[in-house]
Amino acid sequence: MKSYIFITSEGFTFQPDSDSPIPDIENCQVLGFGSGVDSDDAFRNFLKENEFLLDTSFVEVTALELANNEERYFYLKNP
Repeated sequence: MKSYIFITSEGFTFQPDSDSPIPDIENCQVLGFGSGVDSDDAFRNFLKENEFLLDTSFVEVTALELANNEERYFYLKNP
């Protein structure tokens, strides 16, 4: 089985502690993760586990295959 991350470029986000009603950053949003023999199978499995997404306004979803489970953390500022 292959692992995938599902993202959408629809929507906006705000910086922490933002008081502005206008979004600060136009970006991609992570919808979640799924596994399957290919991206189609993984997306079907992902939707079975997250049926609530069908009730959202998101339309276009991109699947990106994850090559390994390595995690690395980066900081924009010193923690």
